[in-house]
Amino acid sequence: MAQPLSNHSKKTPGHRLAQWLIMLLVTVAALEPGLPSAQAQAPLADPPSGLYESGPASRDGIGKFYMGREISFVMGHRGVDWLERPEREIEERPDLVVDSLDLAPDAVVADIGAGSGYFTFRLSRLVPDGRVVAVDIQPEMLSVIETRGERLGVSNIELVLGTVTDPNLAPASIDSALLVDAYHEFSHPREMMEGLMRALEPGGRLFLVEYRGEDPEIPILPLHKMTVAQARLELEAVGFEFVDNLRHLPQQHLMIFRKPEIQPLTTGG
Repeated sequence: MAQPLSNHSKKTPGHRLAQWLIMLLVTVAALEPGLPSAQAQAPLADPPSGLYESGPASRDGIGKFYMGREISFVMGHRGVDWLERPEREIEERPDLVVDSLDLAPDAVVADIGAGSGYFTFRLSRLVPDGRVVAVDIQPEMLSVIETRGERLGVSNIELVLGTVTDPNLAPASIDSALLVDAYHEFSHPREMMEGLMRALEPGGRLFLVEYRGEDPEIPILPLHKMTVAQARLELEAVGFEFVDNLRHLPQQHLMIFRKPEIQPLTTGG
């Protein structure tokens, strides 16, 4: 079980990270419409599909459960400063993340849950002859990316407004998808992964970056972490193949999944 974050007293970078996150979650919950405190939030309603369950919400969750995991709060657009904090270069090593993707210069890669574009612009430099598709469900986040792109003169970024159930990407339209600290917030993870499965070319790769849920010493709220076992359980249920888990980041998993080259045949009744 993870230690309570409030018990950390030394001012190390990791503890400062925890304090930032606690303050951010409290601030966003207080200011963002639709993000009440955990104690006040009712579980999200879903059609009786059998995919999701409801229960009491924990302090950083929404009271909605998928395959045994409670889904966490969503970071609102007022959290841009957190996404762009200077310490992130050291805490998350985004340079190592993008270097590990091995993208071709003409690749089409989707940044799912793009937020402020922290990874979008890093990816755009790797695919000068390709395209980065920045997907987010918040128009305010896409506006931040658009404004910055115009200022920097970046022309290979496409903005897509997704929904909580669909990334809104055309079938077989992307080579790769990158999700950084976003998947655990998806209110409809099954539907989103099915959408990404459709959007990827056969053999296309999905890169999932999440704080390591196996390590209680990482000072991140529990629902904002994931274990490899849980990630595999959820993505393999949709049909993704697990390829590898790269272990060179300071505090996060970099898990690689792949869409099968040949899709399973379906039989008619």
